[in-house]
Amino acid sequence: MTVLQAASISQSFSDKQVLNKIDLRLDEGRIYSIIGPNGSGKSTLLHALSRQLKPDAGDVYWKEHNLYQLAPKKVAQELALLAQVNDLMDLTVEQLIAYGRTPHKSMFQRLDEDDQEIIDEAIHLTKLDSLRKRNVSHLSGGERQRAWIALCLAQQPKVFFLDEPTTYLDISHQLDVLEIVSRLKETRDVTVVMVLHDLNHAATYSDEVIVVREGHIYGQGIPKEVMNQEMFKEVFHVQSDIYEDEHDDLLRIVMKPLKK
Repeated sequence: MTVLQAASISQSFSDKQVLNKIDLRLDEGRIYSIIGPNGSGKSTLLHALSRQLKPDAGDVYWKEHNLYQLAPKKVAQELALLAQVNDLMDLTVEQLIAYGRTPHKSMFQRLDEDDQEIIDEAIHLTKLDSLRKRNVSHLSGGERQRAWIALCLAQQPKVFFLDEPTTYLDISHQLDVLEIVSRLKETRDVTVVMVLHDLNHAATYSDEVIVVREGHIYGQGIPKEVMNQEMFKEVFHVQSDIYEDEHDDLLRIVMKPLKK
């Protein structure tokens, strides 16, 4: 079932066209990675789909409803966004994650046992049990990223957006984050939409990749069909060697400069 649909959305900044009449459908319970060169419109597309930036033209639909006409609280119950940069806060890990329950509570309504159970589950899923009383500002980069992911999980969204979630993390923490995201699909049937720079990560962790070039959708589909030598040459201007593992259907991509 389609949960999000972009209908001919366009976006400009000053006199630069960043998105140009994009049509897109995202189905329930799948992981999508948006890839493309710097400046291609990846993050702008993510922000339009997550209701952070209203397009200049076109519409975004949550199921059958215009996303930008829904009440903010309703949107916060259905969609969660992990931004590229998050402010440090003088809170414990558990206090930060508890903010994820805000969209589900009325004003001045306190957290109850059900809320605490959801918070505990988010902490456990992100492997933060031993850090729940630690101040967020004292965490490492990877731990902090997991805490913000846990906050989003506590919202219990149907669609989870992540804008370059592995940037600035070392490789082990990158994989930690992506494994958490992968488990969300398996355990909660959450639709995940993320912008990724690492193309091997996109190939490994995505059900589908969405390739953006110069504000247009160049291609969308399963990685082994979309991530081919022609795409890498036309979109990223690199040569590529692509290896497919015969046992688990995964791709490994080696890129090098185009020969002059």
